[in-house]
Amino acid sequence: MTRSDINPAKDVVEVDLGGRTVTVPKGGLFDRYRMDTDLDEVAKDPRVRSVDFFRTLPKTEVRSPIGPTRTPNFYYAMSKAQVTYLAPTRALRSRLPRELDPLQIAPGVGVFSVVFFRYDVCDIDFYTEATVGIAVRPARHGRLGTADLLSTLSNDSMHAYVLSLPVNTEIAQVRGHDGYGFPKWVTDIDVDIDDRRTSARVAGDDGGTDIALDVDTPRQKRIPSGARVSTLTSYTQLGGGWNATLSQTNTLAVGSRLLPRDISLELGSGRMSDDVRSLKPIRPLRLDVFTECQNALHIPVPVSFPSD
Repeated sequence: MTRSDINPAKDVVEVDLGGRTVTVPKGGLFDRYRMDTDLDEVAKDPRVRSVDFFRTLPKTEVRSPIGPTRTPNFYYAMSKAQVTYLAPTRALRSRLPRELDPLQIAPGVGVFSVVFFRYDVCDIDFYTEATVGIAVRPARHGRLGTADLLSTLSNDSMHAYVLSLPVNTEIAQVRGHDGYGFPKWVTDIDVDIDDRRTSARVAGDDGGTDIALDVDTPRQKRIPSGARVSTLTSYTQLGGGWNATLSQTNTLAVGSRLLPRDISLELGSGRMSDDVRSLKPIRPLRLDVFTECQNALHIPVPVSFPSD
């Protein structure tokens, strides 16, 4: 699905985000609700299993670089595929700002992830996304204990620095870049995930393949809503300082494989592939495919790092 398929000119409206004009689907969730979506209306969508997770997270209005907005941003029906790689900490550190340190799972070895997202029902309407992110030690945190490390590796509580985060809609790019400080740009991104197969492709600037994934979907386990909620804290520089963005994922169906041997990750020509190559991956550590999950993305908050 291309951007033109999602937003044909006759079916869009223009909205202002902090002085920047973007188009959104006419009659979509953002057009109708401006981030204050009616949960009862969302619950009627057959793609949404439940809205109970979101009823526990009241929204608040905040001022932000994209103007007044309500937070968190809710993703009511989504899927994602994540490949976590082992990589030399020297290569990881070379891509990190000096304030951040890579998470080490063994001497000289850290991890990074390539993730593909499909957001079917969301406060800012359908879009797709992909990312390359390095696992880092939490800000102002001492040496990680065994419990912290295991929690990180099981995806229950992670901290990361994002190198690239392309999306396929204007509103996602402006909100993510101007409002959160993420390295976002707009390109064509196809993500298809079901119980049998997981495939994704990100287009490069020349229209060819930047990065692509094609794997069998691991056997899925259905999970009751609220029984497995994980967190991801991403660090970005915004407004002259460091910020931390909290993302909470409510897992509804997931399957995983450790040390997978059948990962077909195609590296082509583009920023994401360049990022992966620069990290000198050793081998895939883990494949996680979520055929069904939900997410709450909070607005960034200031965070400090220890002084040198």
